[in-house]
Amino acid sequence: MLAKGARPLVLTSDKVTIPERLTVFAAAEGDQITSTLEEQGHGTFTYYFLKGIGGDAKGTAGAVTAKGLYSYLKPKVQDAARRQNRNQDPVLHIKGDRELIKF
Repeated sequence: MLAKGARPLVLTSDKVTIPERLTVFAAAEGDQITSTLEEQGHGTFTYYFLKGIGGDAKGTAGAVTAKGLYSYLKPKVQDAARRQNRNQDPVLHIKGDRELIKF
């Protein structure tokens, strides 16, 4: 039996190889399930990802970078998941950093 709002998908990989020009955000570690923020109409990760790229993760230079977005959304997703009595740790795979949006 799964908790309401749980999104069970478990995908594991022994080795992650990310091409140099690719940025990968994942909603959770491979052994975790994701959760929903019903009142927001999105999954927890998606809600904070959209808020971040919408400007909430904007740095002092007026841009959202991949690492800046990750730093913004990771604690928010973790806190929201803990309030639902579960663990959800977003993942970022990137080489270096890159600007995603400039405001």
